[in-house]
Amino acid sequence: MFAFYQIGITATIAFLYLSADCLDIGSEIIGGKDVKPNSKPWMASIQIGNFHICGGVLIKDQWVLTAAHCSWSFKDEETVVLGAHNLKKEEKSQERLKIEKTVKYPEFDKHPKLNDLMLIKLKTKVKLNKKIKTLSLPKSGKDIKAGVKCKVSGWGKTVNNAHEGSDTLKEADVAVIDRKVCNKYYNGNPNITKDMLCAGDKKGKKDACTGDSGGPLICKNAFTAIVSGGNNCGDPEKPGVYTFLSDKYLPWISKTIQANANITK
Repeated sequence: MFAFYQIGITATIAFLYLSADCLDIGSEIIGGKDVKPNSKPWMASIQIGNFHICGGVLIKDQWVLTAAHCSWSFKDEETVVLGAHNLKKEEKSQERLKIEKTVKYPEFDKHPKLNDLMLIKLKTKVKLNKKIKTLSLPKSGKDIKAGVKCKVSGWGKTVNNAHEGSDTLKEADVAVIDRKVCNKYYNGNPNITKDMLCAGDKKGKKDACTGDSGGPLICKNAFTAIVSGGNNCGDPEKPGVYTFLSDKYLPWISKTIQANANITK
């Protein structure tokens, strides 16, 4: 079963991971390693309470790009943490910001998992510094060829059966997989369109996983895609699925930010 890479949550007793068979959930890094602290100053942790549910990317001083399925109904408790390396420590570099509004891509659909993209407007602009910076969007959605080496980062699970994600930010090397090959793997569930990418490892030892959703895929040192989902983690025949920052999405991102520049919740 295809599943979004997101951490499931119960608001009553405790925060728990939910199995993909029970809920479309979506992604931590399999086969990765710790990054140098604050070497990825645009990484965001989307949280409910103090619990990490998804990653995100700071693209403007008041805007974070993430996956649409990372939206929950706990709006008053959702925050975005920037400048973090270890989520379990009170690092001086960290800033926790409240969310003003979220804007999903209009045609987002959980079934059959299409257009998994969302913008988060923060209530206040963040002060940029050495440990909190924005990541530039690509100028155009030029396609990425199969075989290109990329990096995916996040605080997600490091092994399939883990109950929690990583405390520290990790990164793994993956390679882009041909869409036709990926479609054969997934048998049309989901159908890998030109606005999506697949990336993984031939041996299945490197992958995104639960808790990594909304995080970035960096290819050729450029922001290329957003983690969406996959089937389990680290399966060479069920590689990670990403929302490609194509020419379909880039104009929407720009127009949405412009349209909401002075609009409050």
